[in-house]
Amino acid sequence: MNFIEGEILYIDKPLGWTSFDAVKRLRGALTRRLGIKKIKVGHAGTLDPLATGVMVLCTGRATKRIDELQSGVKEYVATIALGATTPSFDLETEIDATYPTEHITRELTEECLKKFTGRIEQIPPAFSACKVDGKRAYKLARKGHDVELKPKILVIDSIELLSFAPTEIQIRVVCSKGTYIRALARDIGRALGSGGHLTALRRTRIGQIGIDECMTVDEAAELIRTTEIETYDEED
Repeated sequence: MNFIEGEILYIDKPLGWTSFDAVKRLRGALTRRLGIKKIKVGHAGTLDPLATGVMVLCTGRATKRIDELQSGVKEYVATIALGATTPSFDLETEIDATYPTEHITRELTEECLKKFTGRIEQIPPAFSACKVDGKRAYKLARKGHDVELKPKILVIDSIELLSFAPTEIQIRVVCSKGTYIRALARDIGRALGSGGHLTALRRTRIGQIGIDECMTVDEAAELIRTTEIETYDEED
């Protein structure tokens, strides 16, 4: 393998890790193996620390392909708690309001999900990397500032209801780049008249790459340590 000329690795990001944590771990493995001080390593498609699943890592000159790789269709399996909301729309923050769920049925949920397929408008979460006046929205939100973000147009190809209970649903979502599943959880909960927030998220596909084709971070580090590689100085 030639990591400086450019390789693409498919990683199953573990729970609790930021996307940068995975990049940092493998960059360190590469610099040690190659005996160099630095090498370009980037990722295509950020995952929140509370999410797991497919993440694409690019090394060397392959980092030029990041925009191309992250533009592919993505698939997620999401668990949404109904009847409660949080400021971050997930488990990063505490519940701030609760709502009744007795009226929610499987039929109502399936009808509701149909409203979120196709070309839709979505307001990103305040706890996100979107920029407001040059500053990351999540940094402002964590300081207690009110954050107003403009809606974005995106495409959701399909939503499938995998499991149902009045207080929790699990869905499979196939969607375009830029979709915030946390915001989708918020919007579905609101549409059901109960509130909702994301409690688990797993990205199962980017483009044609599925979760079964991914390595763990440890397996990727071991591959770097043991595989036959070409070594030479990276371009300036």
